[in-house]
This record gives sequence, structure tokens and C-alpha cells, in this order.
Amino acid sequence: MTRAAVFLDRDGTLLEDVGYLDRLERLVFLPYTIDAVRLLNRAGFAVVVVTNQAGIARGIVQESFVSEAHRYIAERFAAGGARIDGFYYCPHHTDGIIEEFRRDCDCRKPKPGMLRRAAADLDLGLDRSFAVGDRWHDLEAGQSVGARTVLVRTGYGRTQEAAPRPHVQPSAIVDNVMEAVSWILRA
Repeated sequence: MTRAAVFLDRDGTLLEDVGYLDRLERLVFLPYTIDAVRLLNRAGFAVVVVTNQAGIARGIVQESFVSEAHRYIAERFAAGGARIDGFYYCPHHTDGIIEEFRRDCDCRKPKPGMLRRAAADLDLGLDRSFAVGDRWHDLEAGQSVGARTVLVRTGYGRTQEAAPRPHVQPSAIVDNVMEAVSWILRA
């Protein structure tokens, strides 16, 4: 039987959104993030980070740094007794200056490619899952695969909430990732 997952956006949801994260010293976890993921782990959910990283295509961030940042994040979670089951990122952008990453793809949110790839890799049931993020495109990706969606007001969330999109219907709108997890555990 496939497992249910919680797909979490990275910047603005788990971490403070600092623009293009390009150095570890700029990486700051939002409050209670590790605790929230630990609760999801204990409840049996797969926890997957899905993040657009256009800075790679734009030549602002090295792809190797994204991998380094994800290793660091995984280590910090592990030290707090929590686990991320997978990290998926989209390095593409149609306006990129790095040729190999300058394209339209199926993985850049709001497209659901990262969620589908994670589901295939980790044997996840998308229709039993949740997508949590601070932008409408995070929720669009989840909505398009049948997942329930939660908008958090951290990062760009308050701004997004003030400018609703009729085709995006969040299952819930909450203040932060801990409240999102609380809602998911009751759903």
C-alpha cells in the first residue's frame, strides 16, 4: 500500500525566505519546523521537500550548493529526531542564462513533476497526500495531483492570501508549518 506524504515547500515554509539562498550562514529555520516534521514522521507520513530553484538557471546559485544545503538541512533535522524522506528541486527557468537549465519543464511548480517523481521514487499515494507552501504555485502543484493543500502565512503567504486565485482552493490557511501539521493530523 502506498504511503501518504506531506510535500513541503522549502523557502518561506520551512526556512526564512532570504531571496536566493546561496550560503549556509543565510539558512535560518522557521520556528518549530523540526518539531513539526518530527510529528509527521511519528504519524507515518513521508515528508518530502519540493522547491523551485531558478537561481541555478539564472547563474546565481550553484547546483552543488543546493545539494550541500539539503544535506545540511537533513543533518539538522536528524539531530532533532526528525527525517526528510526526499528533497526534490527544479533548477530550470525559461529566462535562465545557463543553457542546460534554460527550458520549460514539468517540474517547476505549479507543474506537478516533482511530486510525481517523488511519488514514483518513494511509493507515495498522491491522492492521500498534502502539499504545504507559502505561494499559490505550491498549492497548484498539489491540487493538480489530488492532494489536499495548506497555505502557510509565513514567507509570501500573507501576501498570497490577500490576492486569491479563483482556481486555487486551499484546504486550509494557517499561520505556520506547525499549524499546518496540526491541521493535517486532524484531517
